[in-house]
Amino acid sequence: MLALPFALSTSLAAQRAVSLGYAGTVGEGWQVEGADIGYMIGIHAVGLRWVTIGTRLGVFSDHGSVNGGSRGFVGAGVLQGRTGRLRLADIGSETNPQTLGADLTVEGILYGSANSPLPEGSPWGALSILPGVRFGGDENIRFGIVAGPTWYFGQTNSLHAFIGLRFDMPVSGHSPH
Repeated sequence: MLALPFALSTSLAAQRAVSLGYAGTVGEGWQVEGADIGYMIGIHAVGLRWVTIGTRLGVFSDHGSVNGGSRGFVGAGVLQGRTGRLRLADIGSETNPQTLGADLTVEGILYGSANSPLPEGSPWGALSILPGVRFGGDENIRFGIVAGPTWYFGQTNSLHAFIGLRFDMPVSGHSPH
């Protein structure tokens, strides 16, 4: 356990990370809310800096009703591509600056569910375009919030607003290059 901080402080930590977070659609009627976990790999291809392979587990929530409510379970496989950060500002001391930046995430999701109230049926897919703001250094824990449109497609198609909160924790490993 004492080796964990040392492993997370290595320069190779910037190449791989574990991502944890909240993911949810917002609006009236039934929405999807869940927790994400993924493994991020640093790349340098076609404008992308990170690729994440992960899963999303959650429930259907009805925020449009007076009493609220949940119904059914949802699971998903998630594939994300994220650009590098556009540096907006450095915050902190000169010896330990933290970066505040903006980026863009594109997500492809394949959902499966039990007791789905959505007209898309089960299984269904989704594509999300998510501009985001992130804070933290490349070799430290990074925090981010993303928001944007997500398109559901299945038996029918629909557009939803998406919001996500992400925590990326670097892990040591071998450099991909």
